[in-house]
Amino acid sequence: MSDSSPVRPAVPVLDVWCELQCPDCRGALDDLRALRARYGDRLELRLRHFPLEKHKHSFAAAQAAEEALEQGRGWEFVEAVLGRVEELDRAGEPFLVEIARELGLDAEEFDTALIDGRHILIVDADQAEGKAIGVSGTPTYVIDGERLDGGKSQDGLRERIEQIADRLLAGQE
Repeated sequence: MSDSSPVRPAVPVLDVWCELQCPDCRGALDDLRALRARYGDRLELRLRHFPLEKHKHSFAAAQAAEEALEQGRGWEFVEAVLGRVEELDRAGEPFLVEIARELGLDAEEFDTALIDGRHILIVDADQAEGKAIGVSGTPTYVIDGERLDGGKSQDGLRERIEQIADRLLAGQE
């Protein structure tokens, strides 16, 4: 969820609107890894869910990512699923539980979370907020109020994010 208070966050925030069954989001992984390596904890990368109707397992995958986050391995789970999008396409929810097991997460709790829908409200809220700010595809990035659409092309987006992040970080000094 985003905080709408006027107080600036301690570190710049990059909201990453993502869909875990999206090949374009998989293509964005290298940029996300590079940003995490360059900035570490000086830039908060925040996963935001935007499941698309054309991908039938994307809503469950978003809920599973929230469960992974709750179990302390959110980004690892996201990267593992995005790295194997075709398997998610074929196998669906059992694949999500399999990934959880491979990462040493509580797979039974994952399965239960997908059944009881405990993370649905988070996914719904992210999707509604995304629609409200004009997100129409994934990946889409928002940093310092600027929306960058990676669904058309990733070309130049990491550099633009770095320019904004560097400017924001310089303003904190």
